[in-house]
Amino acid sequence: MNYPKNEIVEDKSKVLEVIFWSIALPGIAQILNGKIIKGFIFIVLEIFINVKSNFNEVIYLSFHGKIEEAIVQTNYQWLMFYPCLYIFVMWDAFNDAGGGKEPYAFIPFAFSAFFITIGLIYSSTFEIGGVLLGSMWLPILFLPIGIVFGKLIRSIILKNI
Repeated sequence: MNYPKNEIVEDKSKVLEVIFWSIALPGIAQILNGKIIKGFIFIVLEIFINVKSNFNEVIYLSFHGKIEEAIVQTNYQWLMFYPCLYIFVMWDAFNDAGGGKEPYAFIPFAFSAFFITIGLIYSSTFEIGGVLLGSMWLPILFLPIGIVFGKLIRSIILKNI
């Protein structure tokens, strides 16, 4: 399609806007995209999982360097739902805003959620350079691995289909 230059910039701006709002609070971008009910459902799910997993306390303790205390406070059975919800809500907002039109654009998002979850699973014992990063920092470090792996898998699929 031949869009005027300002429409392309507006489209990219909208996609970035929803990604950043999804980072801030999952569900807000859906509301911005006009999906009010879906947005409120995602917000309620995010708050519910956040509370059940003690995630705000984990974040607070992690930022203060109290990693062992953060690990003790973590309810892993609930927090393991968080990466999939968080990344799916981001994908959903991205897709609704006009991103993700390329084939298999969802794959880096899906692998990001998977790798963040793997990071969470090992976060209470896995050390990097003798440093225990815990249930907040280690999963964050696994995010770029998921993005890279997802892009690699996507490119392999695109070349072979």
